[in-house]
Amino acid sequence: MTTNITEWMRSLIAGRPVAAVPIMTHPGIEIIGKRVVDAVTDGLVHADAVCAVAERYPTAAATVIMDLTVEAEAFGADIVFEPDEVPAVRSHLLNGPEDIGGLRVPSLRAGRVPEYIRANMAAARRITDRPVLAGCIGPFSLAGRLYDMSEIMMLIIERPDAARELLDKCTDFILKYCIALKEAGTAGVVMAEPAAGLLSDDDCMAFSSVYVRRVVEAVQDDTFAVVLHNCGNTGQCTHAMTATGAAAYHFGNKCDMAEVTRDVPATALSMGNLDPVSLFKDATPEGMRRATRELLERMEGFHNFVISSGCDTPPHTPLANIDAFFDEVERWNNSSNNLQ
Repeated sequence: MTTNITEWMRSLIAGRPVAAVPIMTHPGIEIIGKRVVDAVTDGLVHADAVCAVAERYPTAAATVIMDLTVEAEAFGADIVFEPDEVPAVRSHLLNGPEDIGGLRVPSLRAGRVPEYIRANMAAARRITDRPVLAGCIGPFSLAGRLYDMSEIMMLIIERPDAARELLDKCTDFILKYCIALKEAGTAGVVMAEPAAGLLSDDDCMAFSSVYVRRVVEAVQDDTFAVVLHNCGNTGQCTHAMTATGAAAYHFGNKCDMAEVTRDVPATALSMGNLDPVSLFKDATPEGMRRATRELLERMEGFHNFVISSGCDTPPHTPLANIDAFFDEVERWNNSSNNLQ
């Protein structure tokens, strides 16, 4: 089934009930009795986890794991795998500006990319009652993982030409990947660009947003939306984020959700921003309910608001807390003041 994602987003904005789209797959991994390493290396296990979450919870859209190592691994970075932890880049791949020229843009057959495409295709075929949103890393965040985060911050100051060459290569690969995810049948992609939150608005525009926009302009249409995630943004680069033209913006818990939403176009979704660790993972169910209610109250009147976690919910997030989150959203939407 092909989802008209534009109409889906318009329906969320026009409707009075608040939609809930937390970024979460790890609970599904645990529901099906698997471990993180199983899901990040086997596309069918990954898809089973996505489907398990969709079966248990009334999410407005299904999401895949936010794994920010897949693209770096495809370029050749060394990845650490632990049984119950999100994969991590062991060390940077590039040691200086002179290495950038020889860096080759990999094929979609590299590393675990085929398994992630397989996961998204399987999930999109099995989940037909809501959009399935794929995931990818953003260009500046990928460049930082290949070059080292502190070093890339120096590179954009000392050798901006070299930084742009690296960002061009990162963007070329991300674009290829997004085209493949679109062809796999997903309705959009959550592009995780947290490293751009370290930048000023001007630098975010120059070294992230112009490259994100290149992807947006190539793939976004009525069947495929780009959701730009930046959990590093504290509010200083929201303008640069919205300059990308993405269909939706996903914010982390470091920012004031109401303040950043004021800078989001009314025709785009503004998603966020309950802390995935201190609330979803570590709070009590009552604390989760209270925080959910407080955010819903604060965001009342923003019709383009979609309540979500501020980032991917981590492994070992208690189902009781997720249940509390959805119960509170349902209670809010069923209250007399929030019915259509």
